[in-house]
Amino acid sequence: MQSNGDYEVHRLGCSYFPTEDYTYLGEFYGCRTAVTEAKRKFPYREINGCYYCSRECHTS
Repeated sequence: MQSNGDYEVHRLGCSYFPTEDYTYLGEFYGCRTAVTEAKRKFPYREINGCYYCSRECHTS
C-alpha cells in the first residue's frame, strides 16, 4: 500500500515490491489486466500501478 492509502500493482522482481503483506494476483500479460483484477478483488480501494515497474498504469 502506498503512503496515500492506494493499493499498488507491481511486476515480480520490482525493487519496490513489498516483502510482506501483499496479495498475489496471478500472472498477467500486462499491468492493465493486473490492475483490473486488483480492482475486482478490492472494489473499495484505489488501485494504482507502480510508478517504476508499471508506469503505464500509474495514475499518481
